[in-house]
Amino acid sequence: MGYRRPVLPPPLPHQVEFLQRVLDRVSMADADGGQPPIVVFGVDGALYDSRPRTLQILLEYAEEVRAEDPEVGEALAGLTLDRVHYLLSNTLRECAITHADIVRDVTSFWRERFHTDDYATLDVPVPGAVDYVRALHEAGAGIAYLSGRDIPGMLLGTITSLRDYGFPIAEAGVQLVLKPDGTLGTGAFKRNVLPAIGRRGDVIAVFDDQTSSCEMAKGLFPEADVGLVDTWMEEEPLAPDAGIGHLRDFRLL
Repeated sequence: MGYRRPVLPPPLPHQVEFLQRVLDRVSMADADGGQPPIVVFGVDGALYDSRPRTLQILLEYAEEVRAEDPEVGEALAGLTLDRVHYLLSNTLRECAITHADIVRDVTSFWRERFHTDDYATLDVPVPGAVDYVRALHEAGAGIAYLSGRDIPGMLLGTITSLRDYGFPIAEAGVQLVLKPDGTLGTGAFKRNVLPAIGRRGDVIAVFDDQTSSCEMAKGLFPEADVGLVDTWMEEEPLAPDAGIGHLRDFRLL
Protein backbone atom coordinates (compact mmCIF):
# COMPACT_ATOMS: atom_id res chain seq x y z
CA MET A 1 0.00 0.00 0.00
CA GLY A 2 1.45 3.35 -0.99
CA TYR A 3 0.78 6.67 0.68
CA ARG A 4 0.24 9.74 -1.44
CA ARG A 5 0.50 13.08 0.30
CA PRO A 6 -2.47 15.20 -0.78
CA VAL A 7 -1.86 18.65 -2.21
CA LEU A 8 -2.46 21.04 0.64
CA PRO A 9 -3.46 24.69 0.65
CA PRO A 10 -1.07 27.11 2.37
CA PRO A 11 -1.25 27.05 6.18
CA LEU A 12 -3.64 29.54 7.75
CA PRO A 13 -2.09 32.68 9.25
CA HIS A 14 -3.11 31.80 12.81
CA GLN A 15 -1.26 28.49 12.51
CA VAL A 16 1.93 30.16 11.27
CA GLU A 17 1.69 32.76 14.04
CA PHE A 18 1.21 30.11 16.72
CA LEU A 19 4.09 27.93 15.56
CA GLN A 20 6.44 30.88 15.14
CA ARG A 21 5.59 32.19 18.60
CA VAL A 22 6.62 28.87 20.15
CA LEU A 23 9.88 28.94 18.21
CA ASP A 24 10.56 32.50 19.37
CA ARG A 25 9.78 31.62 22.99
CA VAL A 26 12.18 28.69 22.87
CA SER A 27 14.97 30.84 21.41
CA MET A 28 14.43 33.55 24.04
CA ALA A 29 14.31 31.07 26.91
CA ASP A 30 17.46 29.33 25.72
CA ALA A 31 19.28 32.68 25.44
CA ASP A 32 18.19 33.70 28.96
CA GLY A 33 20.01 30.73 30.45
CA GLY A 34 17.26 29.87 32.95
CA GLN A 35 15.21 26.71 33.13
CA PRO A 36 15.62 24.68 29.93
CA PRO A 37 12.60 25.14 27.64
CA ILE A 38 10.62 21.98 26.91
CA VAL A 39 8.07 21.29 24.17
CA VAL A 40 5.80 18.27 24.57
CA PHE A 41 4.34 16.41 21.59
CA GLY A 42 1.71 13.72 21.42
CA VAL A 43 2.58 11.08 18.82
CA ASP A 44 -0.48 9.42 17.25
CA GLY A 45 -2.61 12.03 15.53
CA ALA A 46 -0.29 14.87 16.53
CA LEU A 47 3.10 14.16 14.97
CA TYR A 48 1.90 11.18 12.93
CA ASP A 49 -1.04 10.36 10.73
CA SER A 50 -1.98 6.85 11.84
CA ARG A 51 -4.62 6.28 9.17
CA PRO A 52 -2.21 4.26 6.95
CA ARG A 53 -1.84 1.80 9.82
CA THR A 54 -5.57 1.25 10.12
CA LEU A 55 -6.01 1.12 6.35
CA GLN A 56 -3.35 -1.57 5.95
CA ILE A 57 -4.90 -3.70 8.69
CA LEU A 58 -8.36 -3.45 7.15
CA LEU A 59 -7.02 -4.32 3.71
CA GLU A 60 -5.37 -7.40 5.21
CA TYR A 61 -8.65 -8.35 6.86
CA ALA A 62 -10.42 -7.94 3.53
CA GLU A 63 -7.98 -10.34 1.92
CA GLU A 64 -8.36 -12.85 4.74
CA VAL A 65 -12.18 -13.02 4.59
CA ARG A 66 -12.63 -12.52 0.86
CA ALA A 67 -13.29 -16.21 0.15
CA GLU A 68 -15.81 -16.83 2.94
CA ASP A 69 -17.46 -13.39 2.98
CA PRO A 70 -16.89 -11.71 -0.38
CA GLU A 71 -19.31 -8.87 0.38
CA VAL A 72 -17.34 -7.73 3.42
CA GLY A 73 -14.04 -8.35 1.66
CA GLU A 74 -15.07 -6.25 -1.30
CA ALA A 75 -16.40 -3.43 0.89
CA LEU A 76 -13.13 -3.15 2.80
CA ALA A 77 -10.92 -3.68 -0.23
CA GLY A 78 -12.35 -0.48 -1.70
CA LEU A 79 -11.50 1.60 1.37
CA THR A 80 -9.31 4.66 0.80
CA LEU A 81 -7.29 6.76 3.21
CA ASP A 82 -9.64 9.73 3.13
CA ARG A 83 -12.46 7.51 4.42
CA VAL A 84 -10.55 6.29 7.48
CA HIS A 85 -11.85 7.94 10.68
CA TYR A 86 -10.50 8.27 14.20
CA LEU A 87 -13.02 5.72 15.45
CA LEU A 88 -12.86 2.31 13.79
CA SER A 89 -16.64 1.99 14.05
CA ASN A 90 -17.05 5.12 11.92
CA THR A 91 -14.62 3.75 9.36
CA LEU A 92 -16.58 0.51 9.13
CA ARG A 93 -19.81 2.49 8.79
CA GLU A 94 -18.23 4.22 5.77
CA CYS A 95 -18.04 0.75 4.24
CA ALA A 96 -21.63 -0.10 5.23
CA ILE A 97 -20.36 -2.67 7.73
CA THR A 98 -22.64 -2.47 10.78
CA HIS A 99 -23.55 -6.04 11.71
CA ALA A 100 -22.47 -6.51 15.33
CA ASP A 101 -20.70 -9.85 14.84
CA ILE A 102 -18.72 -8.59 11.86
CA VAL A 103 -17.81 -5.33 13.60
CA ARG A 104 -16.65 -7.34 16.61
CA ASP A 105 -14.50 -9.63 14.45
CA VAL A 106 -12.93 -6.76 12.50
CA THR A 107 -12.27 -4.86 15.71
CA SER A 108 -10.52 -7.86 17.26
CA PHE A 109 -8.38 -8.31 14.13
CA TRP A 110 -7.51 -4.60 14.16
CA ARG A 111 -6.73 -4.46 17.88
CA GLU A 112 -4.31 -7.38 17.69
CA ARG A 113 -2.25 -5.50 15.11
CA PHE A 114 -2.71 -1.77 15.63
CA HIS A 115 -0.67 -1.47 18.83
CA THR A 116 2.39 -3.33 17.58
CA ASP A 117 5.87 -2.41 16.40
CA ASP A 118 5.45 -3.73 12.87
CA TYR A 119 2.38 -1.66 12.08
CA ALA A 120 3.58 1.47 13.90
CA THR A 121 6.18 1.96 11.18
CA LEU A 122 3.38 2.47 8.63
CA ASP A 123 2.43 5.83 10.14
CA VAL A 124 3.55 8.93 8.25
CA PRO A 125 4.51 12.30 9.77
CA VAL A 126 2.01 15.12 9.72
CA PRO A 127 3.09 17.77 7.15
CA GLY A 128 5.84 19.97 8.53
CA ALA A 129 6.26 17.93 11.71
CA VAL A 130 9.82 16.70 11.18
CA ASP A 131 11.17 20.12 10.20
CA TYR A 132 9.35 21.87 13.02
CA VAL A 133 10.48 19.51 15.79
CA ARG A 134 14.05 19.68 14.50
CA ALA A 135 13.89 23.48 14.40
CA LEU A 136 12.72 23.58 18.01
CA HIS A 137 15.46 21.21 19.12
CA GLU A 138 18.13 23.18 17.28
CA ALA A 139 16.79 26.39 18.89
CA GLY A 140 17.46 24.87 22.31
CA ALA A 141 14.21 23.11 23.26
CA GLY A 142 14.08 19.86 25.10
CA ILE A 143 11.68 17.59 23.21
CA ALA A 144 9.33 15.24 25.05
CA TYR A 145 7.38 12.72 22.97
CA LEU A 146 4.50 11.73 25.26
CA SER A 147 2.35 8.93 23.92
CA GLY A 148 -0.34 6.49 24.91
CA ARG A 149 1.63 3.83 23.06
CA ASP A 150 2.99 1.12 25.38
CA ILE A 151 6.59 0.01 25.82
CA PRO A 152 6.11 -3.77 25.33
CA GLY A 153 4.14 -3.42 22.11
CA MET A 154 5.42 -0.29 20.41
CA LEU A 155 8.74 0.98 21.77
CA LEU A 156 10.94 -0.42 19.00
CA GLY A 157 8.56 0.54 16.22
CA THR A 158 8.21 4.07 17.59
CA ILE A 159 11.97 4.59 17.88
CA THR A 160 12.51 3.16 14.40
CA SER A 161 9.91 5.44 12.86
CA LEU A 162 11.17 8.57 14.63
CA ARG A 163 14.73 7.80 13.57
CA ASP A 164 13.93 6.89 9.98
CA TYR A 165 11.84 9.99 9.36
CA GLY A 166 14.45 12.30 10.87
CA PHE A 167 12.84 13.37 14.14
CA PRO A 168 15.31 14.08 16.97
CA ILE A 169 15.73 10.85 18.94
CA ALA A 170 18.54 9.50 21.12
CA GLU A 171 19.93 13.04 21.29
CA ALA A 172 20.61 15.34 24.23
CA GLY A 173 17.44 16.87 25.59
CA VAL A 174 15.08 14.38 23.91
CA GLN A 175 12.90 11.97 25.85
CA LEU A 176 10.37 9.39 24.70
CA VAL A 177 7.71 8.65 27.31
CA LEU A 178 5.42 5.66 26.69
CA LYS A 179 3.04 3.74 28.94
CA PRO A 180 4.74 0.90 30.85
CA ASP A 181 1.96 -1.44 29.69
CA GLY A 182 -1.10 -1.34 27.50
CA THR A 183 -3.64 -1.64 30.32
CA LEU A 184 -3.20 1.95 31.55
CA GLY A 185 -5.63 4.59 30.37
CA THR A 186 -3.93 7.19 28.21
CA GLY A 187 -5.56 10.18 29.90
CA ALA A 188 -4.58 9.09 33.40
CA PHE A 189 -1.07 8.23 32.22
CA LYS A 190 -0.52 11.67 30.71
CA ARG A 191 -1.92 13.38 33.79
CA ASN A 192 0.58 11.51 35.97
CA VAL A 193 3.56 12.06 33.69
CA LEU A 194 3.17 15.69 32.58
CA PRO A 195 4.07 17.17 35.99
CA ALA A 196 7.27 15.10 36.05
CA ILE A 197 8.19 16.44 32.61
CA GLY A 198 7.53 19.94 33.92
CA ARG A 199 9.98 19.45 36.76
CA ARG A 200 12.78 18.98 34.23
CA GLY A 201 12.38 22.46 32.77
CA ASP A 202 9.97 25.14 31.66
CA VAL A 203 7.20 23.66 29.51
CA ILE A 204 6.88 26.27 26.75
CA ALA A 205 4.35 24.41 24.60
CA VAL A 206 2.29 21.23 24.35
CA PHE A 207 0.83 19.79 21.15
CA ASP A 208 -1.77 17.02 21.16
CA ASP A 209 -4.60 15.74 18.97
CA GLN A 210 -7.14 15.35 21.79
CA THR A 211 -9.12 18.23 23.25
CA SER A 212 -9.10 16.62 26.69
CA SER A 213 -5.29 16.33 26.68
CA CYS A 214 -4.92 19.94 25.57
CA GLU A 215 -7.24 21.14 28.33
CA MET A 216 -5.31 19.05 30.84
CA ALA A 217 -2.00 20.53 29.68
CA LYS A 218 -3.36 24.08 29.86
CA GLY A 219 -4.48 23.45 33.42
CA LEU A 220 -1.08 22.13 34.43
CA PHE A 221 0.95 24.72 32.52
CA PRO A 222 -1.13 27.92 32.28
CA GLU A 223 1.71 29.91 30.69
CA ALA A 224 2.39 27.35 27.97
CA ASP A 225 1.18 27.63 24.39
CA VAL A 226 -1.07 24.61 23.89
CA GLY A 227 -2.02 23.52 20.39
CA LEU A 228 -4.76 21.12 19.33
CA VAL A 229 -3.42 19.37 16.22
CA ASP A 230 -6.55 18.43 14.33
CA THR A 231 -5.12 15.94 11.87
CA TRP A 232 -8.42 14.07 11.75
CA MET A 233 -10.36 17.26 10.95
CA GLU A 234 -13.08 15.97 13.26
CA GLU A 235 -12.50 18.22 16.28
CA GLU A 236 -14.54 21.38 16.66
CA PRO A 237 -12.42 24.55 17.13
CA LEU A 238 -12.13 25.46 20.78
CA ALA A 239 -13.60 28.67 22.11
CA PRO A 240 -11.11 31.57 21.98
CA ASP A 241 -11.20 31.94 25.75
CA ALA A 242 -9.91 28.37 26.14
CA GLY A 243 -6.44 29.67 25.36
CA ILE A 244 -5.71 26.71 23.08
CA GLY A 245 -4.59 27.03 19.46
CA HIS A 246 -6.13 25.00 16.63
CA LEU A 247 -3.72 23.64 14.00
CA ARG A 248 -4.05 21.38 10.99
CA ASP A 249 -0.35 20.53 10.81
CA PHE A 250 3.12 21.98 11.49
CA ARG A 251 3.81 23.86 8.27
CA LEU A 252 5.17 27.38 8.54
CA LEU A 253 5.10 27.92 4.77
